Amino acid sequence: MDILTTYGYTLIIVAAVFGFIMAYGVGANDVANAMGTSVGSKALTVKQAIFIAAIFEFAGAYLAGGSVTSTIRSGIVDPVHFASAPELMVFGMIAALLAAGTWLLVASYYGWPVSTTHSIVGAIIGFAAVGVGVDAVEWGKVGGIVGSWVVTPVLAGILAYLIFMSAQRLIFDTDNPLANAKKYVPFYMAFAALMMALVTVTKGLTHVGLNLTTEQNIWICGGIALVVGVIGKVAISRVHIDPQADKEMHFTNVEKIFGILMITTACCMAFAHGSNDVANAIGPLAAVVSVIQSGGEIAGKAKLDWWILPLGAVGIVIGLATLGAKVIKTVGTAITHLTPSRGFAAELSAATTVVIASGTGLPISTTQTLVGAVLGVGLARGIAALNLGVVRNIFISWVVTLPVGAALAIVFFYIIKAIFSV
Repeated sequence: MDILTTYGYTLIIVAAVFGFIMAYGVGANDVANAMGTSVGSKALTVKQAIFIAAIFEFAGAYLAGGSVTSTIRSGIVDPVHFASAPELMVFGMIAALLAAGTWLLVASYYGWPVSTTHSIVGAIIGFAAVGVGVDAVEWGKVGGIVGSWVVTPVLAGILAYLIFMSAQRLIFDTDNPLANAKKYVPFYMAFAALMMALVTVTKGLTHVGLNLTTEQNIWICGGIALVVGVIGKVAISRVHIDPQADKEMHFTNVEKIFGILMITTACCMAFAHGSNDVANAIGPLAAVVSVIQSGGEIAGKAKLDWWILPLGAVGIVIGLATLGAKVIKTVGTAITHLTPSRGFAAELSAATTVVIASGTGLPISTTQTLVGAVLGVGLARGIAALNLGVVRNIFISWVVTLPVGAALAIVFFYIIKAIFSV
């Protein structure tokens, strides 16, 4: 307790710095995953993807990031075990941020699309196990989180497969794919807008003090989806195409139309990612600030200070802008060949999966969700469409990430404890 009183302000600054590093790593790796399909399909340039991410990642983090943050902050470790020594919780959360952030920077530098959720959960488990004991870890909740890492890629893959096959049946495999694209693509755009609107009004607006009834939510979401669909129809009508061209050229023109759609899904994916994965960076930081400001009291939930969410959101955007290109290349071009229609199916299904998970407070891995979606799109064209060597390496990186995060957290925990316990 004396340690928190003496070094409280210093510990908050250190935690904020490491929290920013963690957010930077999230941006460089996970946001690159989220934007990889858009850039890989050439629907967006890297600069355009960064601009979209800057707006929608920040909006998702600030409006809809609260419920996941509480899970990361207090759901993985049992606060009761730290009641007699709250400084150990502070040291551990700081160590977890540094450990996960370090691994993400290394992985991003080499272009490995690893899971930030794996990193931070593994780090928290590592420090809790050595700081207090294995009983401090809520293994039941950890089991549920780990289970979601299996379920969500499968769910995203199935959704992506269904969305892509629906586009094949309704548009590409018809006699007049161009006319059918103009007919059906606005509906896909409206669906993507609906996903964003749902998570915003049901989760995001509650954090700004605006509570709406279910009926009001439905009307608002439906209205937003309708507006986006109409805008999409107008935009598609302005795409310059030659109706006398052969069918191959029609396919090319249809992909141009899906390119417009990819902008919508990129916004959707960025918002979904911001709402879910900002918790990986600010959850431990929020725990540190809460314990220190309360004089050592470890609460299950605590109100976020005003500066914590913006810190995480800004770090994410800067990480994407400065170190995200290598992971974007891996996800966007190395797993399977993506066109705008394929990329749209992967992004929309992944976004839908992520916003559902964010609404339930379950910190899934955006990396695994998106890769599962890309695999679903690839499998729709046959197993030969996948680069199995790249897929194998990605799976290996997933397995390695959790123990690496735990090991680094243990090392940093002892170092930080030694520095501040003198």
